[in-house]
Amino acid sequence: MTDLPDLPDASANSAPDASAPTPAATSTADAASTTAPPAPAFAVKKRDYPLLLWGQFFGAFGDNALLAVILGPLLFQKQHGQLTESAFRDANVLYTALLFVPCVLLAPAAGFLNDRFPKTTCLVGANALKLTGAAVCASGAALGGVAGAWLLGAGYFVVGAGTCFYGPAKYGVLPEILPRVRLVGANGMVEMLTLLAVLGGFIAGSALADAFRGNILAPHAVVLGVYTVSLVLNAGMSRTPSRPQTRLAASAGEFLRHARALLVDSPRTRLILIGTVAFWFAGATMKTHFQPWGEGVLRLGSNKEISLLALALSIGVMVGSLLAGWLHKVGDLRRAPLYAALLAAVLAPAWTVGLLDFWFNADVSLQIGGETLRLILPVDALLVFAGVFAGLFLIPFNAALQAETDPAKMGKTIAVQNALDYLGMCLGAAYLFAANAAGISAGGVFLGLAFFMAAVAAVLAAGNRRATAAATAAATAAEK
Repeated sequence: MTDLPDLPDASANSAPDASAPTPAATSTADAASTTAPPAPAFAVKKRDYPLLLWGQFFGAFGDNALLAVILGPLLFQKQHGQLTESAFRDANVLYTALLFVPCVLLAPAAGFLNDRFPKTTCLVGANALKLTGAAVCASGAALGGVAGAWLLGAGYFVVGAGTCFYGPAKYGVLPEILPRVRLVGANGMVEMLTLLAVLGGFIAGSALADAFRGNILAPHAVVLGVYTVSLVLNAGMSRTPSRPQTRLAASAGEFLRHARALLVDSPRTRLILIGTVAFWFAGATMKTHFQPWGEGVLRLGSNKEISLLALALSIGVMVGSLLAGWLHKVGDLRRAPLYAALLAAVLAPAWTVGLLDFWFNADVSLQIGGETLRLILPVDALLVFAGVFAGLFLIPFNAALQAETDPAKMGKTIAVQNALDYLGMCLGAAYLFAANAAGISAGGVFLGLAFFMAAVAAVLAAGNRRATAAATAAATAAEK
């Protein structure tokens, strides 16, 4: 639910690329419109906005296609007995986490670079990093063996660094190339195209891995082409202003001080951030775990079939996100514990898949392009419902954070949120490593995730009770 919220302005410091398939980053739209200055009239051309849109689309497409291309051969190695179950699961977690880790480690640096240098330069530089990382991945695939595996990991880590630097730039550049009145719609268009790129990239990468299983370099060549297109499109944009007076120490220090203020000084904001981190922990854990679970428990035989599990979850998240906008007023978090509990209740039965024949009584085979794809409808329905409750859970937190944050500090607040969300994804990877080391089954991982969300529900309910008690006490004191 890889990729994943971005930053809205120049002061942002990190951004989950929409590697996570969810519209969580919609909270950034109004943030940019709130703090953005009027677009400068100099050196801006009509082509800049469409070049940005399609450049970021191909970049996000490439991120997710490359991950699928890296993971695809692991499935075939497992099927041919070249990888043990434990090694298969660990490799999935490791490669996926390599996109997240740079976004935590490099968050302050990303904010500084996007403040200091022209954002169009940052876009091109980030794409160059991605292209370099993809080339290293291709070299690793060609080399094979242990050395090749290390190169694959190193290359995808470099791609993650590019993703970290690209996110703040693509949102921060919008106020510099568009008038203020177009910013909300522009952010919405960026998010829609990013979500399509996440889903399309992962499915396309999975299909490439299946189609070229005998020619491992062909899928990597396609990904290199995709990144090249993204770089060329962004390089065609007009150069935007730089800010030479920006200093790294001051920028990083401000980021850390604001993070402390949000997490320590404000119980309400701390509760909101607990909610968003919990969502990304759960989402990243599920998405990363789909391949081992799909192969070992669901007995799906191709990467394309496994990628459809992520599609089902993403459809649910989109539906839940839309419902949240209709059902809740901004700032109302009273139902958050309920949605966390419902998500836990939906995740728990996933433990029984593979243990009960019920789950496999409604298999459907689809013929697409001469290929047969197997869908397990009860499992897909379970994932859709999990996505719905996840969307209902997340969106009120994002809306509350946006509405209750000082507009002058909106960018830094969302920067801190994004860094913490990526940290949640890294913790999800750590959970999967620990579960595998402890011998927990692929199905048991979902049961552990259900217990986690139940604990989150309890924490949020306690926080709501404390907030209500504090508000009541304050009202009583005011009356006296």
